[in-house]
Amino acid sequence: MAGHNILFEGLLGEVKPARPFADNPKTGQSLTYQDVLDQSARYANALVALGVEPGDRVAVQVAKSLDMLLLYIGVIRAGAVFLPLNTAYVAKEVAYFLSDAEPALFVCDPGSEVRSPIQDTFASLRIETMGADPGTGSLVALADEQSAHFDTIARGAQELAAILYTSGTTGRSKGAMLTHANLLSNTRALVDSWAIAESDRLLHALPIFHTHGLFVACNTTMAAGSSMVFLPAFDAAAMIELLPDVSMMMGVPTFYTRLLAEPRLTRDRVAHMRLFVSGSAPLLAETHQQFEERTGHRILERYGMTETNMITSNPYNGERRAGTVGFPLPGVEVTVADPATGDPLPSGEIGSIEVRGPNVFEGYWRMPEKTRSEFRDNGFFITGDLGSIDPDGYLTISGREKDLIISGGFNIYPKEVETVLDAHDRVLESAVIGVPHPDFGEGVVAVIASRDGDTANEDELRALAQSSLARFKQPKRFFFVDGLPRNAMGKVQKQELRTRFKDAFSEA
Repeated sequence: MAGHNILFEGLLGEVKPARPFADNPKTGQSLTYQDVLDQSARYANALVALGVEPGDRVAVQVAKSLDMLLLYIGVIRAGAVFLPLNTAYVAKEVAYFLSDAEPALFVCDPGSEVRSPIQDTFASLRIETMGADPGTGSLVALADEQSAHFDTIARGAQELAAILYTSGTTGRSKGAMLTHANLLSNTRALVDSWAIAESDRLLHALPIFHTHGLFVACNTTMAAGSSMVFLPAFDAAAMIELLPDVSMMMGVPTFYTRLLAEPRLTRDRVAHMRLFVSGSAPLLAETHQQFEERTGHRILERYGMTETNMITSNPYNGERRAGTVGFPLPGVEVTVADPATGDPLPSGEIGSIEVRGPNVFEGYWRMPEKTRSEFRDNGFFITGDLGSIDPDGYLTISGREKDLIISGGFNIYPKEVETVLDAHDRVLESAVIGVPHPDFGEGVVAVIASRDGDTANEDELRALAQSSLARFKQPKRFFFVDGLPRNAMGKVQKQELRTRFKDAFSEA
């Protein structure tokens, strides 16, 4: 190689080329580690041929596939910055990310509905395609013409490896800048903490446009030299069939609730399994207990976020306490502090969860003031979550300082949804909240105050949301009220609404 590329070498520098890497049972595609090295080199060569230079962003909105995963490695090898986008984002949302990140290349599905409007809006942006089926798309065809040799471009520990856009409760989406060191340090901590070995085989059914499916699942697999069964999407019936062939599974709480609905999920079927991991949203203690009673396995719950990668984990060896997210990972410091002062709070007291370590991101893309406001002077990042640490050191998350909604593992900020709904001519104002949902953890609820007593039409509001928002952001239920509750300062009291409509999905 021309120089040291910290992340690439850490993930694939010592692999055994002949070992299996991943199989996609839906498409029949199968890769060895030699295939990963060869194909990622072809993608890196293709990127260079398209004019992508070190530090350039490569935005990708394509269906989950092994080709997308190979492209990720190719981007890293080319010294560029990987920017994956949720496949549910509509054209207006994608246009914002592209205008903010200014990528050198945008990769989308050949049949993507966003392609034409993006071409119209960004006339000079290079657009290539990648299909869900193996070998389809213009970028795949270009890569097939390239050499399987590439002199991987040197990138240091503090160089950017990826930008992931994350939501807040107000304002625009923010691009979290993740370095080679951020990703590699967290990967190594997880491999050690969860005892991931070359002999492991992971059942992978997560999306790979966010931290959990891409960095937690795929990076740890590569770093350990283990293998994956790579499903394009969650499919409970297929996963039940595949469980006897794997040793690990990573999922969000929704996966576990749906697997529990399958009669074929039995103790015998998973007797050989080594580890079940859950994250991205709170796992109900009830689900934890039901899964253990059915299978004999105690799910390992962990805690992380886009800006920090993984922060804590229940122990692999030791008591996994339902309702907690365990202890800080090696090299990571966690404190529960007074939100106003940043001073550490005594054990058991609820406060602001704050984190410091090599896993913590560099800041928000082109938002220096926002970055500074999210860090304490001592270097601790303010997560925005509230929690407490018990006398034994287990961290419990109590809620969020702001009103961020997490539904099915995806972050949703209410302001964006409210802006869309408020545009309807019969909506005076709206308040969007998250309330308990048996499948998604939280479900999106819209509370609507109509204009001049002229009640807005629910079907029209649903259509408006569908045209402007990704499906996971769209309200699942609408409630109509005479007016929104406010405090003396005029602020809408969302906690009062959450209490009032807390049973919205148990009644639905």
